[in-house]
Amino acid sequence: MNCSRRYLWSVAAQMLLFASMSVLAQQRSAPSAEAVAKPVQLVDITASTGIHFEHLSSSDQRYIVESMSGGVALIDYDGDGWPDIYFTNAPNVAMSLEGKKARSALYHNNHDGTFTDVTEKAGVGYPCWAMGAAAGDFDNDGRADLVVSCFGGVVLYRNNGDGTFTDATKSSGLDKDTGWATGATFGDYDGDGNADLFVPHYVDFSLNDLPAFGSLKTCQYHAVAVQCGPRGLKGYPDTLYHNNGDGTFTEVAAQAGVRDDKRFFGLGAVWSDFDNDGRLDLFVANDGEPNYLYHNEGNGRFKEIAYDAGVAVSEDGVEQANMGLAVGDYMNTGLMSVAISHFSDEYMALYRNEGKLNFSDVSHSVGIARSSVPYVGWGDAFVDLNNSGWLDLVLVNGHVYPQVDNAKLGTSYREPMIVFENRRDGTFRDVSSASGAAVNVPRVSRGLAMGDLFHTGRMDLIVENLTGSPVILEAKPDPSHHWIGFDLEGSPHNRLALNARIRVTTGKLQQLREVRSGGSYLSQNDLHLHFGLGTSDHIDKLEVTWPDGQRQSLPPVAVDHLYHLKQGGVPIPLNLIERHRSFERFPGYRNEFLSNLEADHARARRERISDEILGSLGLLGSLQVKGIDKNVGVEKVSSVAHSFLHG
Repeated sequence: MNCSRRYLWSVAAQMLLFASMSVLAQQRSAPSAEAVAKPVQLVDITASTGIHFEHLSSSDQRYIVESMSGGVALIDYDGDGWPDIYFTNAPNVAMSLEGKKARSALYHNNHDGTFTDVTEKAGVGYPCWAMGAAAGDFDNDGRADLVVSCFGGVVLYRNNGDGTFTDATKSSGLDKDTGWATGATFGDYDGDGNADLFVPHYVDFSLNDLPAFGSLKTCQYHAVAVQCGPRGLKGYPDTLYHNNGDGTFTEVAAQAGVRDDKRFFGLGAVWSDFDNDGRLDLFVANDGEPNYLYHNEGNGRFKEIAYDAGVAVSEDGVEQANMGLAVGDYMNTGLMSVAISHFSDEYMALYRNEGKLNFSDVSHSVGIARSSVPYVGWGDAFVDLNNSGWLDLVLVNGHVYPQVDNAKLGTSYREPMIVFENRRDGTFRDVSSASGAAVNVPRVSRGLAMGDLFHTGRMDLIVENLTGSPVILEAKPDPSHHWIGFDLEGSPHNRLALNARIRVTTGKLQQLREVRSGGSYLSQNDLHLHFGLGTSDHIDKLEVTWPDGQRQSLPPVAVDHLYHLKQGGVPIPLNLIERHRSFERFPGYRNEFLSNLEADHARARRERISDEILGSLGLLGSLQVKGIDKNVGVEKVSSVAHSFLHG
């Protein structure tokens, strides 16, 4: 491959720069004059992405199993550093009884703002009656595997590393799970370095024994005949699969104390260390029943403490329709709080983490309850839309019963989403009406995932709708705000770095983010960690706590970039890694690059190329640049490199 000397030097210049720069719809509130910035705009970019997908649904939703699917997953299935999108799909009852299936879809990120449907090649189109999906690396090969929760168990896809997947459900022992699986999540609860799998279950439901539409009191909504459930139906126990480290799992829910003998209607689950004791706890959202918070006692055992912790029911002691789970440190206190979406006539609950396993339902006092009451909430996420350094809260909505459109109940089947802006004082304000036309379009939404799809530093929201096409919304943050992102790799175990945490310090502000499997409603967020930095053009401190407990402090790196960080290594800009991959594909390009860089070794010595960065990219031995002055600092940054990256 022939490349110009100017282009080759520009690539080298990037390396020099990175190394040296280490240092309610009608009740929705109108924007008010506050100290916080103008609300971020969310723009619908779906049409430009090339995504053409439609979730199947019946027109009248006569059975509960037809209303609950629609999870979406961001998963870098080919390991190129860019998040790809997996949309789940499900048939209706009539289709299923006729033996017809619904096609889920995997879209490859083309790195240019578009996606390509690669479902057939990948082999993930027809897993089951799919509910949702989550990412994990069950065989510790460093590649993201995919678990699909199903009406009828789970399907585990092993990532082959060549753009294809193999169904490993039976060989792994997960074929024993036959219940209605919902928000599955991977996490290494016992610290052995292997990703275990928790699977909550919903209703004990059979297509051979369908409840009659509108037949019972529990099949009525404000005197309108609707589908039956979940009330009036039987629940199904949850399962915990311990990873044996050899590609198989053993079901241990009873031994671990998380089996759910009460058979609550489990919908969502997430692993996180809620008391910062170094062990993963487990939060389970139960629909219409008390939530579970399982505290990790060590030795593979958990203790259920939801009532004692204050997260089982609402502040009034009421059991709510707990569905979507969002976890985040929205107050920047170093503690993970929990937000849960609910049914209409209830409200979105926010359980603020007060520390020492004490939570407070602050939904009303922080300003999110009132706006959420009219809607049926599903996917939710803490996300910094404006790169301010403070997590906002997003909720997507959509009713369960199409019949409400004709019932004159003051509600509708299609409902708009809600955007709550973090006011940086522990409260939120509803800025939905001021966040763009796309936010206010009524939809029947279910899954929600977030991530920086195109490495722009702007967060994207991927919404899967139960009826019709998905929606991709791109945030338009204040251009004066900076950001930084990280793609973590654990070593030698837990290579996806699940539940690793990064703390970024800028001045007096400390932010905490965590890599997490599953969450939201049946969905998977991008595993990359994104930090908005506000107007700060540098970071003062960077600390990582790896899943095995190892702590790593790193020197500051340049902002407005996405880095790959392997445990024990140094942050490497992802675009440099992409350049390195091009060397592997085109050896002539690599040789020409090295030749030109060697010819400029005097400049290299002057500009200080980092041995660590070159070593991480596998270039140090080939480069043979000698006499580099390791004491040369930021003041020697090449003006060529600076102009290349900054205009």
